[in-house]
Amino acid sequence: MSGLGGLNKSPNGVVLGLVQAQLPNVVTPDDLAAQSRRIREMVGKARRTMPSMDLVVFPEYSLHGLSMDTNPEIMCRIDGPEVESFRAACVENRIWGCFSIMEFNPHGNPYNTGIVIDDTGELRLYYRKMHPWVPVEPWEPGNIGVPVCDGPNGSTLALIICHDGMFPEMWREAAYKGADIVLRTAGYTRPIRHSWQVTNQANSFSNLVYSASVCMCGSDGTFDSMGEGMVVSFDGTVMAAGTNRPDEIVTAEVRPDLVAEARRTWGVENNIYQFGHRGFVAVDGGAQDCPYTYMHDLMNGKYRLPWEDEVQVTDGTGSGFEAPTRGYRGAEVVGGVLPIRAPDQR
Repeated sequence: MSGLGGLNKSPNGVVLGLVQAQLPNVVTPDDLAAQSRRIREMVGKARRTMPSMDLVVFPEYSLHGLSMDTNPEIMCRIDGPEVESFRAACVENRIWGCFSIMEFNPHGNPYNTGIVIDDTGELRLYYRKMHPWVPVEPWEPGNIGVPVCDGPNGSTLALIICHDGMFPEMWREAAYKGADIVLRTAGYTRPIRHSWQVTNQANSFSNLVYSASVCMCGSDGTFDSMGEGMVVSFDGTVMAAGTNRPDEIVTAEVRPDLVAEARRTWGVENNIYQFGHRGFVAVDGGAQDCPYTYMHDLMNGKYRLPWEDEVQVTDGTGSGFEAPTRGYRGAEVVGGVLPIRAPDQR
């Protein structure tokens, strides 16, 4: 059930709009400004298309395109004009919005950053992509975890970006923190189509969470993005799916209250609960240990695959990037404080 894509909104519903944005070619600051205006216009289109819409979601790379250009002149800041334009668009159209920027990083490569802004223009969620699509992407790995925030009409939102969604741990972290809607924005091209579909469906089901996922669409003359906007229910079924038409807006209504009900009342396949309560029929409360070797090794800085020494691609030189010369430092401290975070992130 999707309320005819949101046309018939229920009292407990959240109507989502996924913008399969036309892939831009952004090289100069003027190009960046023009694309920022284009996104602002598309926010207005989303509102006119579906007056009941609560949240409009733009794909990863919708502002910068797929060039992987790290030129500081076209990188963004959270307090910069592009984000201010997005804030204004949300206020003008009385709608929540999810947007993508490549964020300037004074300590290294830029961050691939996603933000959620509410209908009053307030920054509600701020996230840096944890798993850049190596070896193709040059972005600094995210260092502020997987936040969630209160969303429209009683929902709880999380945002993961593109390749993040290939890691089940990312979805589990978002759901574990209470997300009932996971947004997944991407710039993927058609070779990833099947993987995109199955990971959205499987991870929605295994975490009892709605997913709302959308890619860039169309061609910039070099790359061809696939669109493939899709909303998946918490039982893994596809509720709405887009085509490969640029600027199509895929809409659906989701019901966070039904997620809450399932998480509390399901016995069979309540997997996010049962993961931490193994075999509760046999033992009181179930086993609550951590029997997974990779988790212990990762925590102790000893994560190592049996075939580690045979892995052939371990940096970006094959994609034209220089080999890195520094190690990961975790959360950078800037002026004595951690990077900006929205106030109600968990």
